[in-house]
Amino acid sequence: MGWEEARSEHLGLWVPVLAVLLLEACRAHPIPDSSPLLQFGGQVRQRYLYTDDAQETEAHLEIRADGTVVGAARRSPESLLELKALKPGVIQILGVKTSRFLCQGSDGTLYGSLHFDPRACSFRELLLEDGYNIYHSETLGLPLRLPPHNSPYRDLAPRGPARFLPLPGLLPARLEPPGIPAPQPPDVGSSDPLSMVGPSQGRSPSYAS
Repeated sequence: MGWEEARSEHLGLWVPVLAVLLLEACRAHPIPDSSPLLQFGGQVRQRYLYTDDAQETEAHLEIRADGTVVGAARRSPESLLELKALKPGVIQILGVKTSRFLCQGSDGTLYGSLHFDPRACSFRELLLEDGYNIYHSETLGLPLRLPPHNSPYRDLAPRGPARFLPLPGLLPARLEPPGIPAPQPPDVGSSDPLSMVGPSQGRSPSYAS
């Protein structure tokens, strides 16, 4: 048997061994599904949901301790939300400070509940190309829209869903060393509020860190 034949036979013996090792490694460390389009796997995001078309002034969705849902001009602890995937394209929205789930009544009224009701508190999330999202009640099909003029009651006029810009839940500002400028908040008045044009083009802010 020549040297080349012996070498080929030796390498051939290692092929099944390497295949078994690779299979076991894949079983022990499954590759996570990182596609944001599937929105699945219990993904949890902390976001402020900003909208500029629910009322005359800009507003952030806020779930208060008494269960009312309003639009607040400024971010607050009550407007920091936890968005968790329930299944592909469907999420639940929880107020981080109040521990109340965002829910929607049969008449479209939004309210915060201490108990999660899948029929009332599950929302279908649609990601738009401009970085904004729209939400509908999964059960009722009603659009998610903030009540106008800081009122907890729903505007009865027929209107489409509001667009929400998911802004990352930022930590409290801290003093920066001299000469280092502090990071600037997103320019919500810009056509590219989260600087999505460029290297990060095509990545929704819903899933940006």
